[in-house]
Amino acid sequence: MDLKAKLQLKKFIRDLEKIRGRHTELVSVYVPAGYELIKVIQHLQEEQGTAKNIKDAKTRQNVIDSLERCIRHLRLFKKTPPNGLAIFAGNVAAQEGKVDIHIFSIEPPTPLKTRIYRCDQIFVLDLLRDQLEHQEAYGLIVMDRREATIGILKGTAIIVKEHLTSGVPGKFKAGGQSSQRFHRLIEGMAIEFYKRIAEVCNKEFLPGIKDLKGVLLGGPGPTKESFHEYLNNEIKRKIVAIQDLTYTDESGLRHLVDKSRDVLAKEAVMDEIKIMEKFFGLLAKTPDRVTYGNIPVRKALEMGAVETLLVSESLDTRVIEELEVLASSFGAATKLISLDTREGQQLKELGGLAAILRYAISQ
Repeated sequence: MDLKAKLQLKKFIRDLEKIRGRHTELVSVYVPAGYELIKVIQHLQEEQGTAKNIKDAKTRQNVIDSLERCIRHLRLFKKTPPNGLAIFAGNVAAQEGKVDIHIFSIEPPTPLKTRIYRCDQIFVLDLLRDQLEHQEAYGLIVMDRREATIGILKGTAIIVKEHLTSGVPGKFKAGGQSSQRFHRLIEGMAIEFYKRIAEVCNKEFLPGIKDLKGVLLGGPGPTKESFHEYLNNEIKRKIVAIQDLTYTDESGLRHLVDKSRDVLAKEAVMDEIKIMEKFFGLLAKTPDRVTYGNIPVRKALEMGAVETLLVSESLDTRVIEELEVLASSFGAATKLISLDTREGQQLKELGGLAAILRYAISQ
């Protein structure tokens, strides 16, 4: 997702988060990529009929009117946009007793996979928030001694790359030397299976290891820790979470991602914290390698001296877009810094604009 799309989506979500319905009268509609619009329209028309059963007259009329606005909006499209469509409608009037039905819609930056219709006191925004949080790619490994599935998490999409089975037998009841020989045989088969899984991981992850934000590993019991030792060192260094799981098939990949949501969110936040810590560290030790404030940063950009431009999301969207274009014309990276961290708040207090420089300049 480019910076412009990210900014637009963040602003869209923030604006809708402020809206509260007096009753369950705010309508949220998600149309997945490739889904037929006529089916969505027919569904909303059916919901209009159901809404006539709402007891409260004001709520009933607001829901019916909101659904009508959604239907009219959908009729403006000849077909579903490539990434789907998210539509929200409801009474946004601040004054009690007033009615002001507004409709909001956005074509998301990455494909929607879920169809939703919901009436509530708030708009359903989780699917859009997910697109903001995890756009980087993560490697996924779920395994035990008998089965393994390798995949990639990209945005909200889980892509299965390979599924393997081992043929390693389960528990064997026997006594004496037979038991020991059988145990050694099983352990040998398990180790061979671990090596096979590791080879697949090498094939899927190593070619793009620099673009891989992290690796999630999961499975039942201690098996995953035993397997961990057979992974390539580059992949080991990328592991950000190891989770206990029951399943090791495709559903195990979904469970692994679900259990790692907090870790993934922290990873995204940590990126911001690290770059801001670098800025403040340079500011304290070698202040001529950084600059901040509108005029000094623009001057450094025009000189081609900026390595990384740090922009607070508190700035006007048009200003951010202008600065990004200027930065990219001189080969500088642009990092959008949220207000969710202490460091992000500090950047806002510095005027919302800072830069790490390629070389020292007189300021």
